[in-house]
Amino acid sequence: MIRPTILILALGVAFAGDAAMSGVAQRASAAEPARAAWSEVKWPFPIDQWGVGRAFRCPAAECGTDIALYLRPKLGFCNCATGVSDDAELDRVGDLELLSAKFKGLRDGRPITVGWMNGRSRPYEVTMPYAAPRTALAIGFNDKCDVVVATVVATDVPAAERAALAFLNGDLVRRWVEKELGL
Repeated sequence: MIRPTILILALGVAFAGDAAMSGVAQRASAAEPARAAWSEVKWPFPIDQWGVGRAFRCPAAECGTDIALYLRPKLGFCNCATGVSDDAELDRVGDLELLSAKFKGLRDGRPITVGWMNGRSRPYEVTMPYAAPRTALAIGFNDKCDVVVATVVATDVPAAERAALAFLNGDLVRRWVEKELGL
């Protein structure tokens, strides 16, 4: 015959173990970064010498701020010796002209890495025709003489940069870059 106090003690240990394991599972899943919900949209710009790129959106609920990201390769357009290693090269290869011919850097850029490629990221104020100025982020990264440029439009630049770099380092974009660069 099992004594009631032993049975109660055994049940208490079992429930405590389940609760502890549940807490471990919750902490483990909370430590894993959530994948943002990016969706591809139609390229909104006229065709130019670089062709049509890819356009993506991420809502504020997923990325911390509403983000529009425009991405395309520019084959043979990068400085083959140094890549996108300074702000002058980022200004030259970037795609801010898609938004406006008038833009100015808000601060010095910083080095970034996307997959195996190095590059640079820099925030800009873009004077929009018929609208208030916008904040945009130019990101450029290269493989030898080929560059991939991303233009990110958002109000919260730090949140947008974190979300955009995580997206650019994801499998979808890395596979696309490999295909576009012929790797």
